[in-house]
Amino acid sequence: MSTIVLAIGLVLVVEGLVFALAPSRLEDMLALIARIPVETRRLLGLGAIAVGVALIWLARGLGAGP
Repeated sequence: MSTIVLAIGLVLVVEGLVFALAPSRLEDMLALIARIPVETRRLLGLGAIAVGVALIWLARGLGAGP
């Protein structure tokens, strides 16, 4: 459970940094994402999930998790 809380905390820190350090760039990124076809966005999301799972697997294999 502590690993899940840690992961959520890290996501919030990264997301907060984007809003705090580059709020105008965030608007530009949202406009760019809106122009990408839905199927491409879905594939990018699936790719991000795959990379995330691979990183979690690697971190746990290196002994970073419980």
